[in-house]
Amino acid sequence: MRIHWDEIFPVLEEFKKRFDLPSVSLIGEESGSPFKILISTIISLRTRDKVTLSASRRLFAVADTAPAMIRLKQRDIEELIYPCGFFRVKAGNILTISREIMGEHGGEVPATKEGLLAFPGVGLKTANLVLSLGYAVPAICVDIHVHRISNRLGWIETKKPDDSVGALEKVLPLKYWIPVNELLVLFGQKICTPRNPKCPHCPLHAFCNRVGVEQS
Repeated sequence: MRIHWDEIFPVLEEFKKRFDLPSVSLIGEESGSPFKILISTIISLRTRDKVTLSASRRLFAVADTAPAMIRLKQRDIEELIYPCGFFRVKAGNILTISREIMGEHGGEVPATKEGLLAFPGVGLKTANLVLSLGYAVPAICVDIHVHRISNRLGWIETKKPDDSVGALEKVLPLKYWIPVNELLVLFGQKICTPRNPKCPHCPLHAFCNRVGVEQS
């Protein structure tokens, strides 16, 4: 099956202009800081976008670097990022990561997948988002939106988000590796929703195989 990448992605880029960026993309665009991207991505896990943005802004107003973060107590971080999901676990991970950045990485967020995955609470999704947004390293960040939409469109056929990373690497042109997450997250929030996707209003309708869509 031929996939019309160079027709699909301009449509997604045009769609993106109608909405605010996802929280982590916005923080990355504003700051260009790999540390802020890493920490805000950790906060974002299983948390709504608006909560992620407000919690990240509260935390960064107090501590926006690893040296500043390690001066806080875990309880301080918990209070600043509440009510994000699993805020106590995330606060502990944020503090541990900040200490490891200072103690083992010379104060810099590592720019390698292996270095990032060694941190507590950091999985493939978080590592690839930090690499792509923080260091402009071609890496495909697959969250639940990217996984769902890529399968629904018929680009890939996978069961789990982590499996979708390798599958997309085989078919997606390199120039789209970084923007695919931001574009499909917005698209998944507004149009290609998990249940009852808005297919009649979808600008990608002509390119979609509607795999698994029973009602729209």
